[in-house]
Amino acid sequence: MGIIKPTNKSVESFKGLHLYHTGFSNCAMRVRIALQEKGLDWTSHPIDLSKGENLTKEYIGINPNAVVPTLIDDGVVIIDSADIIDYLDKKFMPGSLRPVSKEGQKLLYYWMYLARDNHLSIKTYMYGNIGRASENMKRTVEQMAEYRQNQTFDTALLAFHERFNSAQGLTKEDLKIATAVIDDCFEKMNERLKDHNWLVEDNFSLADITWIPQLVVLKAANYPFENYPNLEKWKNTIIQRPSFKQGVLAWLPEMKN
Repeated sequence: MGIIKPTNKSVESFKGLHLYHTGFSNCAMRVRIALQEKGLDWTSHPIDLSKGENLTKEYIGINPNAVVPTLIDDGVVIIDSADIIDYLDKKFMPGSLRPVSKEGQKLLYYWMYLARDNHLSIKTYMYGNIGRASENMKRTVEQMAEYRQNQTFDTALLAFHERFNSAQGLTKEDLKIATAVIDDCFEKMNERLKDHNWLVEDNFSLADITWIPQLVVLKAANYPFENYPNLEKWKNTIIQRPSFKQGVLAWLPEMKN
């Protein structure tokens, strides 16, 4: 999706980098890590999802998907975390987080888009495995009606929330399908990392940034990462990076590695 035209025109007067985000959001973590890796200054705009701040007309006027993160760069609005970090790396050249070769860049986008495209499987797994806590995430009838009216971009995301907020909720079959998608992704990663330190070529890149937050949020749902030893080794290297500590741990002080 990348750059969009907001209906909430107030943000078009913003100067510098501004990020709408929340602490425990894998997509927001990606952007915060990238900002740290690039050494960029930014202004924080926390969004409290538990209070429905993402569902207000003001915020939907900035991000029509009613999700975080949203980046504003001198009034330019960018949504979708994969597009945001790609935008940041292309615009702010020092500290490039991408390979130089065409083949390397092709692999970079393969891993980035694989992570981005499985976001609903991640949501399904999370909501299906955190027990009663997921009940607090359900929206009221009024909230769903307003969300349904205003969310016109991502029909798949809307369909997910329709299922989750229905009387039936997410089914065992929903969870089974989501788990299979996630397992397949991590099997591919574990195989790649058997003989490599990083997902693309020989350097830490946007591909690694895109994936590491998935492990953070899935850990909270007790995903069996012990089945993927190469993935665990990769994770343990990344969580020692200053960008992880500042981009993730600083916003989740209660989290333990």
